[in-house]
Amino acid sequence: MGTISSFIYSQIFVSLPKPSDNYKGKTILVTGSNVGLGKEAARHFVRLGASTVILAVRSLDKGEAAKLDILKTTKVKGDVIKVWHLDMAKYQSVIDFAARCEKELGRLDIALLNAGVAHMGFEMAEQDESTITVNVVCTFLLALLLVPKLKATANETNSRTNLTITASEVHKWAKFPQKSAPIGGIFDKLNADNGKADMQDRYQVSKLLEVFVVRAMAERRSATQIPITINCVNPGLCHSELAREAGFHFTIMKFLLARSTEVGSRTLVHAASQGAETHGQYMSDCRIDMVATLVQSKEGYDLQNRVWDELAAKLEKIKPGVTRLL
Repeated sequence: MGTISSFIYSQIFVSLPKPSDNYKGKTILVTGSNVGLGKEAARHFVRLGASTVILAVRSLDKGEAAKLDILKTTKVKGDVIKVWHLDMAKYQSVIDFAARCEKELGRLDIALLNAGVAHMGFEMAEQDESTITVNVVCTFLLALLLVPKLKATANETNSRTNLTITASEVHKWAKFPQKSAPIGGIFDKLNADNGKADMQDRYQVSKLLEVFVVRAMAERRSATQIPITINCVNPGLCHSELAREAGFHFTIMKFLLARSTEVGSRTLVHAASQGAETHGQYMSDCRIDMVATLVQSKEGYDLQNRVWDELAAKLEKIKPGVTRLL
């Protein structure tokens, strides 16, 4: 279980190594990359020689501004950075984006799915509350749709590719009262909370669901059965725009404890560059870390399978056959 003392120690005293791997020849996709952690992770990949870095963003104007900033600071020349539109709150945008990756990319070595939201008000997007739609449903819809390209690249290059989800330590603090819903009813219960939802817990729940699904995917396809390393990563509390709707107390906590965005991005780059030993694992402080006590328990394992079954059924309705891509 995560504790306040371990969180504070990590934030203040843990020194994270600056990325130094060589990404020459590699094509790397980073979602949510016009600002914050995604932008800084993309900057590292460009700095370290990636041949193509795709900034997947909702605002093309902001994406182009991020591209210019990255090129300026890294002094990299040429058409290394591509800015592509992606709206993670819309199923069709995700489907169209994945189809573009399949059609236009010769290879895909790393998919870093970093886009996320932390809304303080309840609002629907597609068929679910928006935090769940963006952080869970569309994140894993995109993940599964990218699997064929990641597999093909691994086979063609004779090396593992990587699929990394940006999770969070806050999954350890999720109350998750919806876990008591009847079989098949977790997502319905999350949607039924309109008007009385604990939206702070909702973000934490979305991160818990991400951990569950990454573990479920790895259990269904072990590292020996799939040439893609699938993991998730906690960047720690960082200065970013993610929680811009949060209140005064959170702002004070960030002022006292938050890592710089660049330092936090080091964890993302690290996780997205690891091998089979991290398949299905939760990464934090550039190492494999323990997940929440709930996740490790028998109850958690049952919940993990329930969440996977519900999400898989939901994704099959959105894009028939998508779960068979794993």
